[in-house]
Amino acid sequence: MFDFLDNPQYDLLGAFWVTVQLALYSALGSLILGTLLVGMRVSPVPLMRGFATTYVNAVRNTPLTIVLIGCSLVLYQTLGITLAGGDSKTIGFRMAVLGLAAYTGTFVCEALRSGINTVPVGQAEAARALGLSFFQVLTLIVLPQAFRSVIAPLANVLIALTKNTTVAAAIGVAEASLLMKEMVENESDSLLAVFGVIAFGFVLLTLPTGLLLGWVAKRMAVKR
Repeated sequence: MFDFLDNPQYDLLGAFWVTVQLALYSALGSLILGTLLVGMRVSPVPLMRGFATTYVNAVRNTPLTIVLIGCSLVLYQTLGITLAGGDSKTIGFRMAVLGLAAYTGTFVCEALRSGINTVPVGQAEAARALGLSFFQVLTLIVLPQAFRSVIAPLANVLIALTKNTTVAAAIGVAEASLLMKEMVENESDSLLAVFGVIAFGFVLLTLPTGLLLGWVAKRMAVKR
């Protein structure tokens, strides 16, 4: 039933390694982008608030598949943007990371914005009264507490990101779901086993992440 696992044609570990790399790079990019966006959303400058609000609402309500295909077709194939060059597989991987980060960053932004709402207004007012600028109040007083308040929601966003990496197969990135498609086509008599192996792989990736970040959230929770 699981004989296909011995077939050297299927690099299962390699495919899941690509999935892990997609998730890690995209998580880092989405955390950076989400933090920048939330800073703009709460900024006193109307133009920055308007831009961030428009970006978050537009991208968050666009299907991820369209975002990734747009990165590949528009940025790479039409405009010729290669993100530091390389062969087509490398560029495809970078475009997938860019699309996943651009999409997930909007959810990170909203999670952080909910965390900012948990910080008492008096703290920001006291900091401003001491002469701190908006940037100093945001980075030294508000955001550190907001991050501690939303570790659990951010964990859910990152777990969803790991599962969303399967969409990268739409632009030819050789991650786990693309390998599953090939295995399903060639191993039609072992469909349940193929689905089971791929599903088990994703459980191994996401379950420890949820447990670890859940434990961190309890340890880092802000006592009010």
